[in-house]
Amino acid sequence: MAINLRSGDGDDLTETADINITPFIDVILVLLIIFMVAAPLSTVDVPVELPVSSAPQQPRPDKPVFVSVKSDLAIALGEEIVARPALGAALDAATKGNKDERIFLRADKGVPYGELMGVMNLLRGAGYLKVGLIGLEDTSGGAQP
Repeated sequence: MAINLRSGDGDDLTETADINITPFIDVILVLLIIFMVAAPLSTVDVPVELPVSSAPQQPRPDKPVFVSVKSDLAIALGEEIVARPALGAALDAATKGNKDERIFLRADKGVPYGELMGVMNLLRGAGYLKVGLIGLEDTSGGAQP
């Protein structure tokens, strides 16, 4: 609340009910700038070829569980070919029922992305949520074309 001190006649001070909107305008302008910068970043419409990872290699567990998707879309658990409906039971046998064990998923580079996601959905449906994707390590220090 502001007090009007302009009148010099007497002791009656009147209160004014004007709201100071300057801080409100400052906040609105800051939000406008944030949205102007963030809006172009939120749209993804550019086709991209994903590079090879150059992240440092993580230590491997003693007995890792590998699920591989071959170029003919066959699924292998370790070295053995497994049918898609039997993947959950085979994983339970390999991990001794430990659903928290990390599953390493490998796929041939010719495998369509949709097929890879289908295998990930099979893993999730079987209760295995910790899935690591395996790729080649980039030893040249940069992305390959």
